[in-house]
Order: sequence, then structure tokens, then C-alpha cells
Amino acid sequence: MTLTLVSQSKHFGGLLAKYTHASVVNQCTMTFNVFLPKAAAEHQTKVPVLYCLGGLTSTEDNFAQKAGAASRAAQYGLALVFPDTSPRGVDFAEAGARDDIGYSAGFYLNATQAPWNKNWKMYDYISKELPQVLSANLPIDISRSSITGHSMGGHGALTIFLKNQTAYKSVSAFAPILHMSKSNWGRFALPKYLGDDQSTWQEYDSVELFKLHHAQKTLRTDFNVLIDQGTGDKFLKDNLHTADLIEFVEKEGLEKQFTIRYQDGYDHGYFFIATFAHDHVDHHAKALGLTLSH
Repeated sequence: MTLTLVSQSKHFGGLLAKYTHASVVNQCTMTFNVFLPKAAAEHQTKVPVLYCLGGLTSTEDNFAQKAGAASRAAQYGLALVFPDTSPRGVDFAEAGARDDIGYSAGFYLNATQAPWNKNWKMYDYISKELPQVLSANLPIDISRSSITGHSMGGHGALTIFLKNQTAYKSVSAFAPILHMSKSNWGRFALPKYLGDDQSTWQEYDSVELFKLHHAQKTLRTDFNVLIDQGTGDKFLKDNLHTADLIEFVEKEGLEKQFTIRYQDGYDHGYFFIATFAHDHVDHHAKALGLTLSH
């Protein structure tokens, strides 16, 4: 669980650092960025953490450099972790041939089909291995964790939260892929990662998981899901399926547990995310019991 420091910069009174480490579950070297607020960076005080999961074509850098979340997190004394979006450096050509499968397209699942099943274990990496690495090496209190993400990362944040509801205090997402088994991206990638049995796809489908946990009465009632979606998002119809989640929420009378906001004219990119990043940090800070310092 040893970390190798690649770079670090002072950032909003704290530090933004990039680390690599040997991943047991992905069998490769993984990279992540972490923002440590001043108390953690200077005094090694353990602080709560918000995981920020990136989307398709992203690396560990996009969310860290473009979302602008650290300025608000610094005011709360909240750490931010920005993992890479897939394994890297594997030994088969298909991993780098496209941008919707392979590199930058981990989809936060555990692949079961060859050749992906050797390295593509991003669900285990985010939910199990990375928290252990952070806890062992950095002043981060993983018992106080929340999770967010963008697009593919929003899908990851929601599905990981739903499958580990006691591990996270809160969840949010920017333009998430909500109905993965209906999404064009999902219908291409899921057969390659998980096989043709579509029942296995539902394990990584937010809408289907919400339906399942609600039916089984295993959905926590003490949280609110915050989702922001731009109306100018070109992926809304064929890949994100926000309306499907809204239909479920309204049908089951769960409006108090969901804040789903359509933001007029915003697209799928980081200008949209940066506009509402502070709202999401506030959302998680409240669940983590943090207050602003001035």
C-alpha cells in the first residue's frame, strides 16, 4: 500500500498532490490526485473525504483541475480524492483502441469477461482498495466519506453508493448515466465487460438498483440524492436517461429523497460542473457535519 508522490502544489491553503501505487485488484499501477485542506496538509489532522469520479475520456486530472471544487472544500476542511477512471498499461491492444471501452472507460464495474476480467476491477478499486490505501498513508478519515461523480463517474458514484450504503454519508452526481442498460454507451461496453446476459448488467445500473433496493426495503431513508443535469446536454436522450429516474421517483413518492435539477442551457462539460460544484460540496459537507470557516 506504499504511495509514490509524483507532484504536489499548494492549493487553496492546502495541497493538491498526485500519487501512484501498485493496485492489487487491477494488477497495474494506478494514479490519483488528492486535495488535502490546510489542517491535513500542515498538521496531519485526519479529515473527511469526498470521492470525485471522472467520466469517459477523463483521467485523474480533469475533475481536479477543472471542477473548482477545492476552493469550497478548503473552507470546510474536506479532502477530495480524484481517482483515475480505468486501469492503464495493460498488455492487450483493445484497451487503447477506442474511447468508450478500455482506457478511461472503467465504468466502475468488475469485468467478468476476458481479456477485461484480469485488470478491469474498478468497482473493487474504488469501494475497497483505494479507501484502504488512503487510510494507511494519508490523514484521511474514511469513516466519514461521501461520493460524487460526472457522467460515467456519476453512474459510478450512484451505483457504488447503492451497493455500499453504510460506507458513505451522501451521494451526488453531475449528468450521470442513470439507466446504463439502456444507454448507448452501456449497450456497447457492458456485453464486452460482463457478457450478454443482461440480468448481470442491472448490478451496475442506477435506475434498476434504486428500484431493487426500494422494492426490498433496503434503500436508506436518511439521505437526499442531488443530481444536476443540463438541458443543453447532447447526451441526455440516448445515454443519460434522467427522465427514467424521475419517473421512478414520482411513481414511488420519493421526492423528499431526491433533488434532481435541470439546469437551463448547460451542456455536458466542466463549465457546467464548475458552475454547480460548490452546491455539491455544500450538500456533502452538510451530511458530513461540517461547517464553513471564514
